[in-house]
Amino acid sequence: MTQPLTFAGQAFEARPSGALWWPALRWLIVADLHLGKSARMAARGGALLPPHDTQDTIDKLAAELAALPVARVVSLGDAFEDHAAPDALSVGDTARLAALAAGRDWVWITGNHDLRARPGFGTVTSEIHEKGLTLRHIAETGPDISGHYHPKARLAGRARPAFLVGGDHLILPAFGTYTGGLDCERAPLSTLIGPGLALLCGSKILSRPIGQPSQRRRA
Repeated sequence: MTQPLTFAGQAFEARPSGALWWPALRWLIVADLHLGKSARMAARGGALLPPHDTQDTIDKLAAELAALPVARVVSLGDAFEDHAAPDALSVGDTARLAALAAGRDWVWITGNHDLRARPGFGTVTSEIHEKGLTLRHIAETGPDISGHYHPKARLAGRARPAFLVGGDHLILPAFGTYTGGLDCERAPLSTLIGPGLALLCGSKILSRPIGQPSQRRRA
């Protein structure tokens, strides 16, 4: 079940997958896919992870595109694990991404991991300005929509990826598999959001307030 939300005067829907839907523009917004993470970590001599993360992330993305009348996909940076990841993807994964892009715009906002990555299709840019909002990788001057921090929030003792909604910033959870996360009550997220709302992902969206004075004392 999706969760309607209003930010900077615009209506959005937070989806259980971690994608953000902007119905007025028919934009699907995702953050931090980190495609190719397991393969690139292995190539760099890092931890060996099960090599299914890219397929799983593409499956999730395909499901969102099948469910919604998407005119444009906006990736808020770190779509790829590093600048070499697009060329290192399997032929099958590359073909699936290209097929998903067919018939719609695709904008790749650059992140700190994939600043020099070139996916081979779509538009690459540092940020987008639309309806008084800036879409970028890392939150700066608001109002903006961003990713980067892979936010998580706890409810009933369980941590889940979460959308964070504050007065100036809307920060998306990481959409990719094996991406980890930062607790929303810790800096810099606690400072960026202040009093606001966490929308926790899962089979359905759950909400809880964040940034209340008692919570800041415990953080």
